[in-house]
Order: sequence, then C-alpha cells, then structure tokens
Amino acid sequence: MKKKESLRGAVPLSHFYLRQVVRPGDLVLDATCGNGFDTLLLAELAGEGGQIWAFDIQPRAIAATRTLLEREGRLAAVHLLEVGHERLAEFVPAGLAAAVFNLGYLPGGETSLVTDPVRTVSALAQAAKLLKSGGILTVALYTGHEGGPEEAQAVHEWGASLSPREYNVWCSRQLNRPPVAPYLVLVERIRGGSC
Repeated sequence: MKKKESLRGAVPLSHFYLRQVVRPGDLVLDATCGNGFDTLLLAELAGEGGQIWAFDIQPRAIAATRTLLEREGRLAAVHLLEVGHERLAEFVPAGLAAAVFNLGYLPGGETSLVTDPVRTVSALAQAAKLLKSGGILTVALYTGHEGGPEEAQAVHEWGASLSPREYNVWCSRQLNRPPVAPYLVLVERIRGGSC
C-alpha cells in the first residue's frame, strides 16, 4: 500500500489536485520544470500515451529534468524546451488537462535567476486558454525572495481578472505557517467552457 503524502506546502497540495485530474493519455504542461519533480509526476500520470511539455530557461534545469526522467524511464513522452514559459503557446496545443507553475528560483541554483511578473502573467494567460474543460492550472507562489511579493501580487490580479463564467480561481494558504511560506493558486476551467 502506497504511503499517503502529507499536504504540507504548496507543491504537495498541487500534486494532490493533479492526481485528481490528470489521466493516462492527457496533454499536460510543466511551465517551470526546475529539477524535474513536477514533470516526473505529470509523466507518471499521463503515461506513455500522454504528452508532456516542460519549459525552463536554464540549461541546468533542463539537464536535471532529463536525468531524472531517464533514470525513472519517463522521458519518451516529454518535450523538454529550453525556452521561457512566456512562449509556451508557440509549442503547446489546446486541450491541456493540467498546467503547473512553480515560481521563484531553481532550488539549489542561482537565487538571482527568478521568474518575473510580466513573463509569468503572460505564460499564465496562455496556459489558461489552452486548458480543456475541467482542466486545472496550479501556481506555487514564493514570497520570501526579492521580487516574490510583486510576482504574487501580479498572479493575484491576473486570477481575479478571470471570468467566473469560465474559470474557478482559488488561493490556498496554510494558516499555521509564516506569512512568507509558499502557497498555492489553483485555476479550474469550468466544465462546458470552450476549448
């Protein structure tokens, strides 16, 4: 029997929601692949019949993700793209079951290389339009580094601007953690919506 994961933190909560939605054969997106853990989960959930697009601007992140996927035998269905996520609509088709954004900087990498509000909001808008009916978009937000609070505010403003007839938008924080603890924004494309 598989051990139940803890929901401590934004990423485990994101993974919980992804497990509810992504099915074998689905199209999915990791807009910030980093060290590859979100990409691996998406590849496991979508299976060999699925397609996964994983973006990062850092060669180190792409290499780490490739190494992890090769080790786990999950590279075949993954498109690794060393491109900024603000260009994702050039590569990814409509019909996504899920899109994952894990913002901030590469864990273990250069902390001055961070996602920024303008590119992030552009990428979020593109990904939301590519979601199929019932698809979700998860955003793990980090406010403890320089630029983090501004990026979080931009994500909040973008989420609040989405039509409630087309999207459900949630913000989920742990009340018993410090104010700078990572938290999750979840967007669901309402069933029966277009795409």
